[in-house]
Amino acid sequence: MSGEERITRPLQIALRYGAESWMDQDPDAATRAEMGDLLRRAGELCEASEWIGTEDTSDRADAWRALEDRFRARLAFGTAGLRGELGAGPNRMNRVLVAQAARGFADYLLAREAEPTIVVGYDARINSDVFARDTAEIMQAAGVRATLLPRRLPTPVLAFAVRHLGASAGVMVTASHNPKRDNGYKVYLGGEDGGSQIVAPADAEIAQAILDVANGRKLHDIPRAQDYEIGDESIVDAYVDATAAAFRGRPGPLNWVYTPMHGVGLETFERVLDRIGVPKPAVVRAQADPDGAFPTLDFPNPEEPGALDLAFAAADTASAELIIAHDPDADRLAVAIPTAGGWRAFGGNDIGKLLGWRAAQHVQEAGTTGTLATSLVSSPALEAVATAYGLDYAETPTGFKWISRAPGIVFGYEEALGYLVDPDKVHDKDGLSAAVAILELAIGLAAENRTLADLDADFADRFGTFASRQVSNRFAEVSEIPRIMAALRAALPTEIGGVRVAGVDDFADGFGDIPPSDILRLRLEDGTRIMVRPSGTEPKIKVYIDAQAGGDDAAARERTANRAADGAADAMRELLAGI
Repeated sequence: MSGEERITRPLQIALRYGAESWMDQDPDAATRAEMGDLLRRAGELCEASEWIGTEDTSDRADAWRALEDRFRARLAFGTAGLRGELGAGPNRMNRVLVAQAARGFADYLLAREAEPTIVVGYDARINSDVFARDTAEIMQAAGVRATLLPRRLPTPVLAFAVRHLGASAGVMVTASHNPKRDNGYKVYLGGEDGGSQIVAPADAEIAQAILDVANGRKLHDIPRAQDYEIGDESIVDAYVDATAAAFRGRPGPLNWVYTPMHGVGLETFERVLDRIGVPKPAVVRAQADPDGAFPTLDFPNPEEPGALDLAFAAADTASAELIIAHDPDADRLAVAIPTAGGWRAFGGNDIGKLLGWRAAQHVQEAGTTGTLATSLVSSPALEAVATAYGLDYAETPTGFKWISRAPGIVFGYEEALGYLVDPDKVHDKDGLSAAVAILELAIGLAAENRTLADLDADFADRFGTFASRQVSNRFAEVSEIPRIMAALRAALPTEIGGVRVAGVDDFADGFGDIPPSDILRLRLEDGTRIMVRPSGTEPKIKVYIDAQAGGDDAAARERTANRAADGAADAMRELLAGI
């Protein structure tokens, strides 16, 4: 056992001091009690010659390990803002961390302009409303005029409000599709940033400002004010109007099912549907009400196995033609249709390519031009559409903070169920406007006795068959991920699933227009592309596999593309498991 794995008396002294100092400034009774309980269970310090090792499984040892976990690092602020598990200590999401973030962000904004403004939104996760009010109070007292949205609302409404109000910045309190015990703090910048999420160097500058607050001020010394504004309902009305305008078809009959997955999408979505005049869905009642406890879901992410099971059951009962699902903050969209073999859930690349095709057709009809944009780990199918329609194509780093910044963007998407359908309205992914676009397609197809599956086949006939797979390895500790990536770089494979590796691109030092990123791209001889990268929001390494095939024989195309994608996926699972 190495010294780093032991909890020694000096470490215990530091942990106890940190815990007591934390409790002294924590305004939340629940997290104060949590920290106090850990200290009580930890009990007395070890003697100078003693330590707690991994072989000690007592409750006392577990408490010391829990304290060490909470204080060994600070929850990092980056381009995704803050995101992590709720709990006490600097390595968790809590009111202390949020207050420090709010004051640090306020200092950053005040250094940029004399009279900055900010709009703050929140979803239905545990403590989202509390964190949002803390942020508004601290911002207002610091000299940043704050507007708090009137109630829990989808993330796209907040992203819209930043531009609609001409605000200097925005904060959305949400953990989006993360595990149920998580919460987060997503940051947007107005002005020249156009209401997009932050990118470098703003992330590092804001992080330093937050750290300065954490190291130099106690929460008791950070002033608060209650005279912030409550956003007018007209903000939501304007968002609903703009989202409804994305529907460019003709309303018609459709039998469909919808679930907000215990999130905040239903109310706003129903208002949009009323404005358009399309048929209302059958709602999955067990998941209709916003509930941060997520009682029917272990993991409120529509991509996760089992997440759509209640929607499938409701759709079977209703003999539905379509399922639409939003994640808890309604910035992501999932779609499923019935087939002879059961429900088919479309992947993000499947929906992205169809919505990209729709956008290209609209641009052509308008006689204009523009850019189709997607992240470098998403399917190359969108590039095929751009080429066919004479549009520009942009391949960006992962995340909508980059996609939304593509010059001349008319549509953008990433494979993780995120779609930017209306860049004039929102510079972020928007599950509500994407749902409107899907309904436009589905209703138009239904009028011809066709479905999204038929449209998918039309796409393959015109642009080729594209098959995507994803392999994810989840880790207990984020610290394991750099070791895995380093080991992979040190022993790069020469073949994957029996297919020779034709080339490898390492993005560690940047590649083309992509800034330095912890990403590897493997190109196989059969044209299959494999991307390997750590997740930006979860302790995962993700592998993205894209294969394609052309030719006039649809069945042969599909067999070839799927065989290549499946073979690469199986081989990558085996490779990562062996590292």
